[in-house]
Amino acid sequence: MRYLAILVVALLVPCLLYAQPAPAKRAITVADYFTQADLFGIAYSEKWIAYTEGRWQESTDDRKTELWIVPTQGGPSRRLTADRASARSLQFDAKGGEVYYLANRKRDGEKRPPYDGKAQVWCIATDGPAVAEPLTRVDGGVEAYQISLDGQSLYYLVHIDRIEHDEFGLRAKFSKLDYGHGQNRIGQIWKLDLRSRRSEKLIDAGRNIREFSVTRDQKRIAMITTPDDKVVSFEGQSRVDVWTAAAKKIVTLPEEGYRKKVSSPYAWLEHVAWNPIGNKLAFNVIFDGYPAEIFIGDLAGETPATTKMPRPAGVHIRGYGSPIVWFGQDQFYFLAEEKARVRLMGVNKATSTTPNYFTKSSGDVVVEQFALAADTNANYKYAVIMATPTRLPDVSASYAINLERLTNVNPQVSEWKLPQLSVVSWKGAGGQAVEGILELPHDYKKGDKVPLVVEIHGGPTTATYFKLQYWIYGRTLLPSRGYAVFCPNYRGSTGYGDKFTADLIGRENDLDVEDILSGVDALVQRGIADPDKLAVSGWSNGGYLTNCIITKTNRFKAAISGAGIVDAVMEWGANDEPAYTMVFKQGLPWTNPMQYHKASPTYDLGKVRTPTLIHVGANDERCPPAQSRMLYRTLKENLNVPAELIVYPGEAHGLSKYRNRQAKLEWDLAWLDRYVLGKKK
Repeated sequence: MRYLAILVVALLVPCLLYAQPAPAKRAITVADYFTQADLFGIAYSEKWIAYTEGRWQESTDDRKTELWIVPTQGGPSRRLTADRASARSLQFDAKGGEVYYLANRKRDGEKRPPYDGKAQVWCIATDGPAVAEPLTRVDGGVEAYQISLDGQSLYYLVHIDRIEHDEFGLRAKFSKLDYGHGQNRIGQIWKLDLRSRRSEKLIDAGRNIREFSVTRDQKRIAMITTPDDKVVSFEGQSRVDVWTAAAKKIVTLPEEGYRKKVSSPYAWLEHVAWNPIGNKLAFNVIFDGYPAEIFIGDLAGETPATTKMPRPAGVHIRGYGSPIVWFGQDQFYFLAEEKARVRLMGVNKATSTTPNYFTKSSGDVVVEQFALAADTNANYKYAVIMATPTRLPDVSASYAINLERLTNVNPQVSEWKLPQLSVVSWKGAGGQAVEGILELPHDYKKGDKVPLVVEIHGGPTTATYFKLQYWIYGRTLLPSRGYAVFCPNYRGSTGYGDKFTADLIGRENDLDVEDILSGVDALVQRGIADPDKLAVSGWSNGGYLTNCIITKTNRFKAAISGAGIVDAVMEWGANDEPAYTMVFKQGLPWTNPMQYHKASPTYDLGKVRTPTLIHVGANDERCPPAQSRMLYRTLKENLNVPAELIVYPGEAHGLSKYRNRQAKLEWDLAWLDRYVLGKKK
C-alpha cells in the first residue's frame, strides 16, 4: 500500500504542476522597453535563415545588432556574432554554407582596417566554429556590397571626398569648414577576386552612388545615383544608371516616366533589383504626398525603356519603398500595404498592362522584411520578419503550407499586461471614412471611460500599422499605465486608396486636423475616452500636427510635441528636404504665400493654453531645433503656458541613444500624469 501511495503521488505531481495557474501578468515599465530585441535584416538559404537582432546596452548607451541563424525547417536559433559590431546587409553564398555581412569591428589601438571601426565585408560559416573572416580591408570602409552567384567575386561600393567649384582655391585650403555646396562624395564600385584577393576599380561614376545591383551573369551593374550626397538632390535628381561590362560604359534609363508623367517631379528611388537573366530591373519611385510606385526598366532591346507597374486596386507599395525580389523573368515579390496591414505580394507578368497578383501572407499581419531563395528543386521559398496585433516581430518561413513562426526573440513579453488592439473607424472631414488603431488597457472593460492619448504618426505619407509595438511614442507602455492610445490614419496616410493619400496636398493643417479631432469626438461619444482627460502627441509630422491642434482647441490637458514644425516658410528654408514643403504647399513661398501661411501654426500660437512638452534633437536637419525653440519661446516667455523644452545633444531626427530614449519615456509619463491625471510628485 505504501508503494501504491507513492505511485499515486508520483502520478499526481505532474497533474498538479500542470494545473498550477499561469503567472499573473505584470504592468509594463520603462525598463522593459530596453529588454526588447528588434529584428532588422533577413536572408534565406535552403538550410538556414539568417537575421540580425538588435539589443540595447546601457553601458555603451546604444543599440547594436548581432547575426543569428535558424534552420528553415525549425529548431533552435544560434548566434554567430557577439561583438556588437552592427552586423547588417546579409547575403548567403550559393550553397548556404557561409553568411556574408557588413560590420564595424573595432579593436583598441587599431588604426587600420578591418579593425578601425569602419564597415568591412565579413563572412562566417553556418556550421562549425563561428569565426568571422574579413573579406575587405578598405581604407574608409565599404558602404554596400554584393557577392556574385558563383561566389568567386565580391562587388563593393566606396565613396571618396571631392572638392568641386573651387574657383578661389579656398575650399581646399579651408577644407574642414562646411560649405553650402562644392563638397561632394563620389561613388566608386570595385570588384574583388576572392581567389587572388586582388581588387580592380570598375566604375568611377562622377556622382554619388546610393545603391547598386549586379546581374547574375555579372555583365551589368545598375546604380541609383545623384549629383551629390544631399537629400535635396536625392529627391529630385536621382536616376538609374546601368554600367555594361562589355562596353565599360554607363547608360541612363529614361527618367521621363517617373519625373514628368507623375504627380510630383520630386521622387526618390530605392531598391533596384535585376531579374534572373539580367534584361529587366525594378525599382521603387517614392513621393511625398502621393503613393509610391514600382517602375520596370527594360534593357532587352536596343533602346532602354522605363514603364510603371500597375498596382492592384486599393494597394500601396509599403511605406517608403518595399524591397523587390525577382523569382522569374517577369515575376517578383514586394510588400503591399492595405488598411494598416502589410502583406507579402507577388506579381506575374509585371510588365503587362493586366498583371496577375497573389498574396503570400494573409490576415492581420505586418510583414517588415522578407527574403527569397530557390531550393534544390528550383521551388522558391521565402522567410519574413512579421508582427501581428498580439506578437512583436519574429522570423517566419514558408517551409510548410502556411507561414510558420521559427523564433521567439522576446519571450519576456508573455509576462506583460499587453494592450487590447483594435481597428476603429469614424467619419472625418467631409464625411470621409477614416480608420485608426486603438490600444486599450489590458484589463479594460466595455463601458469604462479612460484617459486618452492621441499618438499621431509622422510622414505623413505612411501609416500606423495594426501590430503590437512598444516604442518610445506611447504604444504599449501607456495602456499599461491606464491610458488608451489612439493612432489615427488621417488624410494623407497610405493604404486607404490613392485619393485618400493625395487629398492632403494643399490641405495641411486642415483635413488632417479635422480627421483627428473627429476621431477623438467619436471615441468620447462611444464612452471610451474621458473628455476631461485627453492628450495629444506626435513626432516629426506628428509633432507638426500636435502644434497645429493645440492652436485650434484647448480641450487637451497636455501635449507632447516631438521634432515638430511651426512655420512652413522656415521649414522650406532650413530643413534638408525642401521638396516636401513645395509639394504640399504647391509651390514656393513667394509663388504661393497664402498656402504657407495656412499650413503654419505660427500665426495662431497666441491661442495656445495647453501645457506642452517639447522634444528635439540638437542636430535634426529634417525638423531643425529652431522650430521647437520658437514654440517654446512663445509658450514660456509670451503666454506663460506650462512648457518644457528638451534638446538632445548629438541627436538627429530620431533618438539613437539609450539614455535619451529613457529620458523621453520618463518625461512623457511625468508630463501626462501631471497634466492629464493631476498627479503631483
